[in-house]
Amino acid sequence: MADDPDTPFLDEEGHAPANSPPPWGTETKVARLLRLRNDARQLPPKPGVYLMKNHKGSVLYVGKATKLCDRVSSYFIPSTDLGPRKNMMLDEVHSFDIYITDTAWEALLAENRLIKDINPPYNVAQKDDRTYPYLVVTTREEFPRVFVSRNPTGIRSDGSKDPRFNGATILGPFTSPSALYTALDALQGVFKFRTCSLDIIADDPKNRFFRPCLLKAIGKCTAPCNNSIGKEQYRDDISRLIRFFKTKRTTVLRELQEEMQRASAELDFEGAAVLRDQIEAIQRLDERASRDDQWQPETEIGYIDPKKGCESLRRALGIDKEVRCVEGFDIAHLQGNETVASKVCFIDGRPFKQEYRRYRIKSFQNLPGGRANDDFASMREVISRRYRSAGEGHELYPDVIMIDGGLGQLHAALDAFEQLEIKPPMVVSLAKKEELIYMQGSKEPIRLGRNNPGLRLLQQVRDEAHRFAQHYHHILRRKRTLGE
Repeated sequence: MADDPDTPFLDEEGHAPANSPPPWGTETKVARLLRLRNDARQLPPKPGVYLMKNHKGSVLYVGKATKLCDRVSSYFIPSTDLGPRKNMMLDEVHSFDIYITDTAWEALLAENRLIKDINPPYNVAQKDDRTYPYLVVTTREEFPRVFVSRNPTGIRSDGSKDPRFNGATILGPFTSPSALYTALDALQGVFKFRTCSLDIIADDPKNRFFRPCLLKAIGKCTAPCNNSIGKEQYRDDISRLIRFFKTKRTTVLRELQEEMQRASAELDFEGAAVLRDQIEAIQRLDERASRDDQWQPETEIGYIDPKKGCESLRRALGIDKEVRCVEGFDIAHLQGNETVASKVCFIDGRPFKQEYRRYRIKSFQNLPGGRANDDFASMREVISRRYRSAGEGHELYPDVIMIDGGLGQLHAALDAFEQLEIKPPMVVSLAKKEELIYMQGSKEPIRLGRNNPGLRLLQQVRDEAHRFAQHYHHILRRKRTLGE
């Protein structure tokens, strides 16, 4: 049986694009999967990323592959069991695109970036805010420390900067967090750097009375905290560590391999296994990118200057007066259960938590089980409840009201404002898939650069509204599940 027919995409002269798949509905599912399998077998045996698309060209799934030809073709083999979720996807896949990378770890970074940007419906991983870690060496301290961070800018949520990051050497992101931690543990025994958070002042007479931690006793730290090592000698060790990460590591690897062979010859197989894991972890240190590649701009750009964000947003939206107050809304539920909404408030580009509000959606309480799967109706309700007084002229609207979502969520909010006597000055929505800004009174969305301070400000508002809504939803779900 053929799929439901669809109108093919044609150019101005009525011709289909070159190498385009047959129009949707003109082939059976068996024929479609056979065509896709044959196309996939023609792909190069190289690492990369593949994008499964439906007949409208929308991306359904993003995945990575060490060999594209083998991985992509495996989806369309009849005997392959992809699991219930991906098996459903096969009913919609009409074509696929690929992006070839130089290495498998670069494909991992590309997959992570595309999933966060596109938010495909059949992807589960990488939809959260987790990012790949970085290695930080605080070179401006008298006794530099070494630690792992997922925030390479050092900018805190309140806009202040951690002083440890001033002038620090930052490497990464690393695609294997576990390998990074394992390698650091092994390297600490070689370079004996400190990982503590102590603020150590060189030649402080009080240092000689300080009792060092256990790392000193097991030979993994030279204990500058009690003057066991001089500043210059310690910095030489740190310089060698940085060179180790930036150049080849043959000497250390050779020594570890010799030690592993000795342990194996002495039948110390447990010790040999530990050394083997350390060798593999050190070898995987090359599986990293550079911050210049901007694979993770959400962490590498950091929090923008609040004043610049407000001014940039004012210009982007064409607002005459200064933007000082921005309020953002989001809806959260699990398959319609415990539907809640959140409102967050930013004043002069910074969170103003005294004005955060939570709303439990009431419109669906009379439905069976109280299930509320209609995000649009939920948005209309929370907008009506929040701005009832402002619509009657009893309080002021914020300068910008931001809705988390695309054009549909914006229209739902505008429907609620139509019922009010006084209208707000500016309502926008931020679509997470492509980070497009839809605004009232305009048919075309605004596309700002990824580094634009105005876009970054809206992203902060959106992410904070999402976090606040999810937190409230989890509280209600826990209460319902556990009877708390």
